[in-house]
Amino acid sequence: MRTDRAGHDLRHHGDAEVRDDGARLTDLAVNVRADTPPLWLRERIAGSLAGLAAYPDGRAARAAVAARHEVPVERVLLTAGAAEAFVLLARGLMVRHPVVVHPQFTEPEAALRDAGHTVDRVLLREEDGFRLDPAAVPEDADLVVVGNPTNPTSVLHPAATIAELARPGRTLVVDEAFLDAVPGEREALAGRTDVPGLVVLRSLTKTWGLAGLRIGYVLAAPETIAALERAQPLWPVSTPALAAALACMEPRAVAEAAHAAHRVATDRAHLVAGLREFASDGLRVVEPAQGPFVLVRLPRAAVVRRHLRDLGFAVRRGDTFPGLGEEWLRLAVRDRATVNSFLQALDQAVTLARH
Repeated sequence: MRTDRAGHDLRHHGDAEVRDDGARLTDLAVNVRADTPPLWLRERIAGSLAGLAAYPDGRAARAAVAARHEVPVERVLLTAGAAEAFVLLARGLMVRHPVVVHPQFTEPEAALRDAGHTVDRVLLREEDGFRLDPAAVPEDADLVVVGNPTNPTSVLHPAATIAELARPGRTLVVDEAFLDAVPGEREALAGRTDVPGLVVLRSLTKTWGLAGLRIGYVLAAPETIAALERAQPLWPVSTPALAAALACMEPRAVAEAAHAAHRVATDRAHLVAGLREFASDGLRVVEPAQGPFVLVRLPRAAVVRRHLRDLGFAVRRGDTFPGLGEEWLRLAVRDRATVNSFLQALDQAVTLARH
């Protein structure tokens, strides 16, 4: 377990809520889109198994990612999920003063600490809606990590605001693991080549339900890609994962993801509307939520979470994120029927927590 001095477990993730006995629960803890991967994608992955005797060849998948984002192939690196990219950044780049903008996915900081770096934090504030203030980032930071939309706050920062963080001699890492769940991929920086030091991380595990396969990619300047590739082991991405990447870059897959993003937005609006009904119980939703999850603050959240488990629902505790405490929960967006059942359980859990 990797903890900071404040006791945040930086290696706690949503899947911990549904392991072992949690497998029986309805999952609102993990931010992987439900009912995925789709059949056509499973078939493409299964079709790749006949080639397992050969070493993986990532050239076609790498070219497909480059074409999808209209960048040269030298600006693309395939990784075993976006999480591997954080390890490569921590080990492959010469960094003196890394800064992580929190609350956000904790793996970047954990990877930096494991590589021996001293990490500074910029904590975004609830009273500011967890919005990014570029002026809060130290001028001498030579590596800055920010999520967009940010996990767990679901805040979508304007691309122009993030670009203000760029400086000569600074690596600006933008985690866009959930950006394809935003309709129109608004505020995306993926594919931009005019922002100095920009490194964009993308994941295919969330929208396509491939967390068990591990596939993602990095978009950056060729010299940065080369440095990260030198830190990467040989054949880091398996043949089935490469097949999945190739399939997910095809026009029909991009169109399906775009359609799913609109459906997520509709389902999220339904969830948020239901959560607003608990305002008299002290529940507050961080709005506007733009990712496939929402962050809520409510009294006795830890007790409510335990009652929700007893009622059949897993939600993500928020106290492992720097900048948040025990009164925070993250809820994954699910379909309307699941949300309705969850809201009924939440009503019971809040009532039980009062006693």
